Amino acid sequence: MEAAFGSDVDHAMLVKMYGNDAEAETLYSPAECIGIQSAVITGRPNPNHISTSYVERQNWSVPTAMRRYARLSNGFSRKIENPAAAVALHYFACNFIKIHRTLRVTPAMAAGVTDHLWDAGDLVSLLEAQERAERAVA
Repeated sequence: MEAAFGSDVDHAMLVKMYGNDAEAETLYSPAECIGIQSAVITGRPNPNHISTSYVERQNWSVPTAMRRYARLSNGFSRKIENPAAAVALHYFACNFIKIHRTLRVTPAMAAGVTDHLWDAGDLVSLLEAQERAERAVA
């Protein structure tokens, strides 16, 4: 975490402990959660936000939105740049274009990063401006 985000980040870990109930155990049913243990790794995270729900939502959303990450898909890429671009487009759309139901705005608007709803044309304009700037420097 520190290498990626520096020391000014709130980070905690939630560990769930599961019990073994051989009678109730079947192929697709999860074991029963018998307890949880949270630990602060760095910073001062809000105890109300220490949850596995966020990462579980991420683990569901990414393969659903980007079929190349779903099992048995035909979205194989030969170059690393292709999935990197797909991930970048996905997160741009999720954070700047898609209005989230619970927020009623985009996450970027809720965080104060932008004051308007973006569309794909805005992204293309940014890329064109960057290309013009790179050509001007060269």
